[in-house]
Amino acid sequence: MNRRSSLRTAAFLGALALGAMVGRPALAQEPIRIGWLSSLSGPLSTPAIAENHGVQFAVDELNKRGGINGRKLELITRDTAGDPTKAVNFANQLAHQDKVQFILGPLNSGEALPTVPIVARAGLPNLLVTALEELTDPVKYPRAFRVIFTNEQWIRVSQNYAINVLKRKKIAIIGDTTGYGTATVKKSTEMLAAMGIKPVYTVLIDPNRTTLNDEMTKAKEAGADIVMPWTSSTGLLARILNARGDMQWDVPVIGHSAIMTLAIKGLLNKPEYWEKTYAVGFKNMTYGPDGKLPERTQKLMEAMRPRLGGGQIDFSFWWAAVGNDLVGLIEHAVKTAGSTDPAAIQKALENTSEFKGYYATYSWHSKERNGFQDSDMVMNVANSFKDGSYKLAPDQ
Repeated sequence: MNRRSSLRTAAFLGALALGAMVGRPALAQEPIRIGWLSSLSGPLSTPAIAENHGVQFAVDELNKRGGINGRKLELITRDTAGDPTKAVNFANQLAHQDKVQFILGPLNSGEALPTVPIVARAGLPNLLVTALEELTDPVKYPRAFRVIFTNEQWIRVSQNYAINVLKRKKIAIIGDTTGYGTATVKKSTEMLAAMGIKPVYTVLIDPNRTTLNDEMTKAKEAGADIVMPWTSSTGLLARILNARGDMQWDVPVIGHSAIMTLAIKGLLNKPEYWEKTYAVGFKNMTYGPDGKLPERTQKLMEAMRPRLGGGQIDFSFWWAAVGNDLVGLIEHAVKTAGSTDPAAIQKALENTSEFKGYYATYSWHSKERNGFQDSDMVMNVANSFKDGSYKLAPDQ
């Protein structure tokens, strides 16, 4: 080999070595891809849009700080519009075409039921925002971890307030005829039976029923001293409150958190019909006796306020806090695992104890995929909404 050939060969080998050295760090800096299944349009969009604010904010803030372990986050959002078929198609797309490392959502049980098995088969970590108990099975879905409360927790906290705080045991249960309504009425009845309490009146109602006078009259005649409606329909909840008010029946109502939304206000015959109405809220999103929110919550609100328009927040801020926590938990898991390897992420989340988020404090272990604790739940006064949060219900 002549000298010129030797120089060309050396240059070529040097270029290969340089390419290899450059290639290794480049690979390490690939973004962490997060799939986000959210119903940003359609009938379930109100909480989804609020939650999306939290997710987007957390991703942007992390990327400003350089990402996680030097890797930026790439958020791939898919609007399911509340449609299970779309959710299934998007879950497959995110897992197999977009090659994401995490999937967040979906946000309701109807979509989650068919998508969680798909994500599980793909072996991806899945942070769930749905209350249905059966979706957090550590054997069937070992990488699915719930971030919000379960339906049973919601019922338990409500019943505790009714029975042990308000001292009411003559309970009238009103549910709607949807899958959620029927399942929740059944579960609620079973939980009361375990305490030796039988509801004095139970009824399932079509959520489109225009008047509830007959049902509320029957509940009153049965001797009910508290009404517990289980429906997410603001229209039906408002009609329950209107019937109670028109009857001049001074009985407390404890129901689904939808009974706290501002949409209720515009549906009431009189503003005072919203009095003595309560729903489950969250400790970190509740004004204390001093009229203040927890300091961390207030700081997050002020940080997010400019992107929310700069004025008073007109939605339940806890949804935004949930979205923020979803991304915070990914940061925690990746830093703990030292990688985005699914098995390592699973182990990191299983070993998570008392991780302090904005919405709640989370703990999981190898046999438990529900990370939300009862201690993070409180009862709120339904008509006390102010700047995204609520007042604490009496005697807590």
